[in-house]
Amino acid sequence: MTRTAPVWRSMMFVPTVNEKFIEKAPGVGADAVILDLEDSIAASEKARAREAVGDVARRLAAQGLDVTVRINRPWRLAARDIEAAVTPDVTALLLPMTDCAAHVREVAKVVTEIEAEKGMAIGHTFLFPLIETAEGLLNAREIAAAHPRMMAVSLGSEDFALSMGSTTDTDILFGPKQHVVACAKAAGVAPMGFIGSIAEFRDIEKLRGMMTLSKRVGFRGASCIHPNQVKIANEVFGPSDEEIAEAREIVEAYDAALARGEGAITVRGKMVDVPVADRMRAVLAFADAIAARKSR
Repeated sequence: MTRTAPVWRSMMFVPTVNEKFIEKAPGVGADAVILDLEDSIAASEKARAREAVGDVARRLAAQGLDVTVRINRPWRLAARDIEAAVTPDVTALLLPMTDCAAHVREVAKVVTEIEAEKGMAIGHTFLFPLIETAEGLLNAREIAAAHPRMMAVSLGSEDFALSMGSTTDTDILFGPKQHVVACAKAAGVAPMGFIGSIAEFRDIEKLRGMMTLSKRVGFRGASCIHPNQVKIANEVFGPSDEEIAEAREIVEAYDAALARGEGAITVRGKMVDVPVADRMRAVLAFADAIAARKSR
């Protein structure tokens, strides 16, 4: 694969059969939408959602949105979902209840076959596994590195807590979430999510605190179920003007120091060496990626 994975601060869930939510999706401000075929769709509506997903994806992509689709986990449903969802208008598939790398690789095989049959570029469709069980957490490192189509990985708070018999409190989820960040970073994919429950959207300050902590831990963006979450995710995960200015100042000062043959300098009273400068370069690259998608 040679495609560069997109950068998303926020991904908004949209039930694929709910026209009201579909019409509102472009105005929410999310970097991407997740057309859901799984939990938000009743069993009796699964077939209708699957039939609609191609048209809905086309409509939203035409309005400038990056479109993803969350498929179902049971293979009989997943195979039909993949067949319908792999189109030029869908950037990635979200794979719920991913518990091993073998599952990702099997999905990738099916996706490759469908891309070929539909005349699409092979590798067009990225994969985004959702780790939501105790078994999945134990296999997180292998899952994150399972296939070249991988673009991100996330730990689903609610289902994971159910699997563990735990709560979704921040202090309970901190360790598992940090582990998934490490696995994602080691594999070179984006760690997505935040440390807390996705069901939390009314207490704005609590939500901002959870997302700020999540950014500090290493998360790059989060899936959302409410516009409040989208707004905070965009604010928190997107570098602020102050962060960008500081990063640029540090990078410029360090590059000048390297040209003088210096390996470490002080900027604003803080030591700057290779890892600090590289972290600032990552901030600038992230800011550039966000600016590029806004200008499309």
